[in-house]
Amino acid sequence: MDIKQLKFLCALDETRHFGQAAVRCHVTQPTLSMRLRNLEEELGLELVRRGQRFEGFTEAGERVLAWARSLLAAHDGLYAEAAACRGQLVGTLRLGLVPLAGFDPMRLIELFAQRHPELRFQLYALSSENILEGLARNQLDLGLSYLDRLDREHFEGLELASTRMGLLHDCRHFQFDSPSLAWEALADLPLGLLATGMHFRQSIDHGFRSRGLTPQPRLETDAVHQLLQAVERGLCCAIMPLGSGLDAQGEHFTLTPIEDARTLSPLGLIIRRGEPRSALAEACFHEAATLLDGSPGE
Repeated sequence: MDIKQLKFLCALDETRHFGQAAVRCHVTQPTLSMRLRNLEEELGLELVRRGQRFEGFTEAGERVLAWARSLLAAHDGLYAEAAACRGQLVGTLRLGLVPLAGFDPMRLIELFAQRHPELRFQLYALSSENILEGLARNQLDLGLSYLDRLDREHFEGLELASTRMGLLHDCRHFQFDSPSLAWEALADLPLGLLATGMHFRQSIDHGFRSRGLTPQPRLETDAVHQLLQAVERGLCCAIMPLGSGLDAQGEHFTLTPIEDARTLSPLGLIIRRGEPRSALAEACFHEAATLLDGSPGE
């Protein structure tokens, strides 16, 4: 058994596709399949259910997969720990982000990148539930998500921002004279919103519902870039977080604050408490507290 076989196994879990797993691992599909069969023979277990395509893992495969993730995390942690002892942060930081976070993640990435030129980053747009799952399964190092209902026994959170909301619009299509807008002024506008069930959308729905308002969204999507495209083309306005940097994505975008509009929960940086915990993740988490003064932003 070698570390590459474990990487192949975890890549297959993440992609759920033999070809995509092979591409991610920079090998051919036959090579990946052969190495996984070698692992099965060595362990004396069938790990992968195969048909015409990948059909999932056997029960034994799921159990071995959990150990593989832990071993890979420990392997990466060893190299990160050695680098930290040399005063360096190296490796790849895997960061899960909720859509429409009221904190510009590039602010954090830029701080890390300036201080640690050898550090690389993988960013994943995920729901808050998937971020916690990814942290628990060692598929993510850190999460940028909401702190409500956070299980403090298993996760540690650093509050970053109390997310305020504004109305994003393209000034070629919509114009507002007021420096801020009331919820009542938004109810009849053609709105583009994230899909129901997403945390930011829940906060928007609460803002309207608590005032007895029932807007009829013109467009709903789970993709932020589609919201931005629709706003730029004048199809709708969108409720977005202030301080997210999204208003800089369009030449004619304007983000007007909404009065008394905040998400239901503050945003925070999250790390798992349990071992094995990535040395890289731990170093970045504590460095973030120092770089950002550990105080909530606006």
